[in-house]
Amino acid sequence: MNARSASSARTTRSKVSAPTPLPKREAILRAALLVFSEHGVHGVPVPEIAARAGVGTGTIYRFFASKEVLINELYREQKRAINRRISDSLTASQEPREVFQEWWRRMVAFAREEPEAFRFLELQDHLPYLDDESKALERSVLAPLASASRALQRRGVYRKDIRVEVIMALHWGSFVNLFKSERAGYFKLRPVDLQAACDACWRMCAVVPER
Repeated sequence: MNARSASSARTTRSKVSAPTPLPKREAILRAALLVFSEHGVHGVPVPEIAARAGVGTGTIYRFFASKEVLINELYREQKRAINRRISDSLTASQEPREVFQEWWRRMVAFAREEPEAFRFLELQDHLPYLDDESKALERSVLAPLASASRALQRRGVYRKDIRVEVIMALHWGSFVNLFKSERAGYFKLRPVDLQAACDACWRMCAVVPER
């Protein structure tokens, strides 16, 4: 192989192996997710998002009319993604504790595999930015969970002295704070810890048969 052929081969390999850049809208949403998950929503300027996305600030406004619009688009995208991942194929016909354990396992997988998305969705500082469409989506995601929990109360699976909304808050809050504590460096969550926490959350709200 002569020098020109070798150079041509290297160029061809370089072109083949070079990653395909994300479309600009997708790149902006990805950059916003990374920045918001690191620093929260308040005080993050649009130019910082643009720099992370590798686009000009003006390009962001071509796709999103304002920072608030960007936050809502990102929120809805990630909310739909986690809902599909967590809720798909879970049915009320399954044994309740198995459903809860599967929900917990899926949440663990999501938090481990999509840490930026998980951290963004657990943020509280984006709540004032949410528009009516985002709030409606949030309600539509929570409604089936609330309905299923009420059905479990009627069947005597869940305790009736705890409101359904409180049960849901206890489960979600417990899960979120486990990963917050790990992120803060207090401990490293082992599989046995996560299973023990799952069992504890179940027992906290389930009716325990008398012995």
